[in-house]
Amino acid sequence: MKALLPLIASSAIALSVAAADAKDLIRVAGNFAAEHASSLAMAKFEAELERLSGGEIDVNVFPAQQLGGAAENVQAVKIGAIELMWVGTAYLTRTVPELEVVGLPFQFQSREQAFAIVDGPVGAALDAKLAKEGMTSMGYMELGFRHLTNNVRPIRTIDDIAGLKIRLQPNETHLATFRALGANPVAMDVKELYSALEQNVIDGQENPFAIINVAGYAEVQKNISNTGHFFDFISVAANKKWFDGLDAGKQAMVREAMATAVAYQRELAAEQDAAGLATLVGKGMVFTEVSPELAAALREKTAGVAAETKARLDPDLVTLLDAETAKLGM
Repeated sequence: MKALLPLIASSAIALSVAAADAKDLIRVAGNFAAEHASSLAMAKFEAELERLSGGEIDVNVFPAQQLGGAAENVQAVKIGAIELMWVGTAYLTRTVPELEVVGLPFQFQSREQAFAIVDGPVGAALDAKLAKEGMTSMGYMELGFRHLTNNVRPIRTIDDIAGLKIRLQPNETHLATFRALGANPVAMDVKELYSALEQNVIDGQENPFAIINVAGYAEVQKNISNTGHFFDFISVAANKKWFDGLDAGKQAMVREAMATAVAYQRELAAEQDAAGLATLVGKGMVFTEVSPELAAALREKTAGVAAETKARLDPDLVTLLDAETAKLGM
């Protein structure tokens, strides 16, 4: 990773030459496909911020791993090689472990519950943790409910999960959840995932329907089930030193443009998710619906993971989470 950072920094510097006449340049990196809701939202951010600033702020958006994988983008923002990124929140948990508090198995029953938590006091507390690591939070987009795919067998019982080699994001709670289900989880950057599936290095993966679709995983995966085991977020984060160096007016414009983009993304993500499964089945994937019995068994088998995760996090944050979830009747 350290060997890659100079390359990222050099690339970012080279990219800035084309915009040398701009008063301010914001390079925005992401690993999501260009047609994903989050990438489309960043295009909206670009247009909105350039409009608000009267062209004084130039935004260059680089989706689809153009400036490296997710883990590389996190490091590049931390050191200031690029100004801003949008990345699956799980990729930040090794820098800010407290983010795992919003990634517990079967934590949310709806996207509305999920956003009520990250848009409230819990989200504010997590933003403070990010700030201590040199990053300014710009909001949370929807990655969505995650579902399991594999090339070995349909998932009808917990026993069908046992022994499967499943790629997961580098999140300790996610990994522990699949260990509890008897799988062999493997932490892997998304940039390596397609080829690993294609070459049968791993048996399967888990992602929201929309990601499975736009990433082309239907080409290399056969079975899909609506397990919905996590609800996942996309963190939008800036290098704190860079953002703090902007004058108050430009900071306000950046935040206003991003708020517009985040709201747009959440709406579009819900639409893409609703259409995603039908599209995947149309591409040849075999859908096996999770029965009420299997859903109950999955929850029971992973119940201890949430408690173990909470036990190793900031107790004040856990208390705050419990209070906020109680207000929502969760």
